[in-house]
Amino acid sequence: MTILFQALPTETVKALQQGGPDAYGMKPERKISDGDGVPCRHCLANVAAGEAYLILAYRPFPALQPYAETGPIFLHAEECLRAAETSELPELFTRTRDYILRGYGADDRIVYGTGAVTPTPEIPGRAAELLGRADVAYVHMRSAKNNCYQCRIELDEPVRSTGADI
Repeated sequence: MTILFQALPTETVKALQQGGPDAYGMKPERKISDGDGVPCRHCLANVAAGEAYLILAYRPFPALQPYAETGPIFLHAEECLRAAETSELPELFTRTRDYILRGYGADDRIVYGTGAVTPTPEIPGRAAELLGRADVAYVHMRSAKNNCYQCRIELDEPVRSTGADI
C-alpha cells in the first residue's frame, strides 16, 4: 500500500492568487512574510522572508455540510509550483513534533475514532493504517496546536478489500 501526501490543487490556488474569494466569500488578505512559520499549502514550503503571502479561509471539502471544517491557511501570493505528490512525508512537516490525522469517508464525513494527535515520525504508518480501512476514503493532516489544514493523504491506487476470499 502506497500513500500520497497531496498539496492543494493548482487550479484552486491560482484562483485565490488572482483575487478569487476564499471559503467565506472574502478576498484573501495579503501580508509580507518574516520567514518563520508561514507554510504555503501549495508548494509545501515556507514563504521566505520578504515575500508576499495570502491568508485565507479554506474548506477542503466539495460542499457545505456539518463536518466541512473551514480554517485559515497560507499561500504564496505569487505563483509557485505545486509540491509533487509523494509517499514520503514532505520536509516542511518534519519540523513539527506532531499533527492531527483524521479519516474521512467517501461522503466527506469524519469517520469517528480515526482522529488522533500523531507524532511526526509515525504519520506515514498511521495514515496507511487508516487508509487500509474500508470506511476511510482519505485522511487530513492538521496542525495539532491550531487545527489548521496541512494536506490531504490518499492511497496511490485506492484498492479496498471487500472482505471476501477469492
